[in-house]
Amino acid sequence: MVFGRIKELTILKNAESDSVSHFIAVYGRRRVGKTFLIREGFGYRFTFQHAGLSKGGLKKQLSSFEASLKDAGMTSIPKCKNWMEAFELLKDLIRASSEKRKIIFLDELSWMDTQNSDLIPALENFWNGWASARKDIVLIVCASATSWIMNKIIHNRGGLHNRITDRILLENFTLSECEMFTRNNGLSFSREQILQYYMVFGGVPYYWTFLKKGMSIAQNIDSILFAKDAALKDEFDYLYSSIFAKPEEYLTIIKTLSTRKAGMTREELIKNSGIPNSGNLTKKLNELESCGFIRKYSSFGKKAKNSLFQLIDNFTLFYYRFLETKTTDEHLWTNIINTPRVNTWAGLAYERVVLQHTNEIKRKLGISGIHTEIQSWYAIPDKDLNLPGVQIDLLIVRNDRVINLCEIKYSLSEFTITKKDDADIKTKVDVFMRTTKTRHAIFPTLITTVGLVDNTYSTNIQSVITLEDLFG
Repeated sequence: MVFGRIKELTILKNAESDSVSHFIAVYGRRRVGKTFLIREGFGYRFTFQHAGLSKGGLKKQLSSFEASLKDAGMTSIPKCKNWMEAFELLKDLIRASSEKRKIIFLDELSWMDTQNSDLIPALENFWNGWASARKDIVLIVCASATSWIMNKIIHNRGGLHNRITDRILLENFTLSECEMFTRNNGLSFSREQILQYYMVFGGVPYYWTFLKKGMSIAQNIDSILFAKDAALKDEFDYLYSSIFAKPEEYLTIIKTLSTRKAGMTREELIKNSGIPNSGNLTKKLNELESCGFIRKYSSFGKKAKNSLFQLIDNFTLFYYRFLETKTTDEHLWTNIINTPRVNTWAGLAYERVVLQHTNEIKRKLGISGIHTEIQSWYAIPDKDLNLPGVQIDLLIVRNDRVINLCEIKYSLSEFTITKKDDADIKTKVDVFMRTTKTRHAIFPTLITTVGLVDNTYSTNIQSVITLEDLFG
């Protein structure tokens, strides 16, 4: 049974009941539930379904496709030399089907697109030259390599241009959706505990299926990641190798970005990673961004060339803090809770959770209907102007000429603004206004977990967002 995903299921159901053919592209981060959604959406009833092989050249891919044709009921299957011949066999299978709607599901399509395979021209010929002329076909293509499906299918500049009838970007669950998911599975966790797990795994549904009843979040994390037979012990390696054919350089980028909280400019990334400046680097950065591992953000008032690249994936951040160095402690997480090491990570992880819930923040601020831009901002020290370097994690730039300058603070209890905190916030506001020369009003905004202690230094805070607000 699919949890949530009402809008996405509606698209699939409408395609199934329509009187014209549909070409649907489904994409999103690996483990987000694309295959499960499609199978459940169509009740596991497919005229033909096939999943590409994660490893293997054209010959192996074609052989696997032939096996799927056999599983679908085709008896006489000649050996295919290329994808054109393979899709001709698929046409024969469809012609022989008595089903009212022919549901064709091609999963992990990017894996089928091996070097010099000519998969896309064959797919183009199948859809444009045959399937689209019928009224009874629903073709669903799916891939975890988001950049691949965007470039090769959705934004195709050749024969598949504008041929997609429906597109589904399957996104991670929000905190609220994860809460409903746990309750639906009979798990009793507080919102603080749900946040702890979210900071480790993000809103990727697959990872939430491993939670067990009767165990604390810390015990669950130990069992899932650190135990001798931990289910996700090797997940990090598999995650990247399953998306990228040669993941080494992607991982070099990721690891380099993991060392800098705010992210790096392109020039800083090149300097620290040793990767040469080229179009190949641009391609890899775009792919990592489209897959949801990193984000590229502009700094208010600065040119695009000064944009920063920041590691945003929760699980990857956790990996480099706690999993990269192998440990024999099967209860590591339980044993190091509330240590400085964990507290430092928690601050970084909470910032990412906040950035993943800007819609909920806008709702709490009462500005959901106002056009906004979500940005961050940084300034290097300027001795001539006597300005210190500052980093602002989140700016909500509003069309009503207000900027919410957000301070993100993870705390296990109500947060107390000290004299030093107050001075830091005032410095950020001052440096920001003097440097950008903005005419927007600046509203210092605190985003924390429990709330804000009312004291002398809290009066300058215009709005307070708590964990409860992030749940929407």
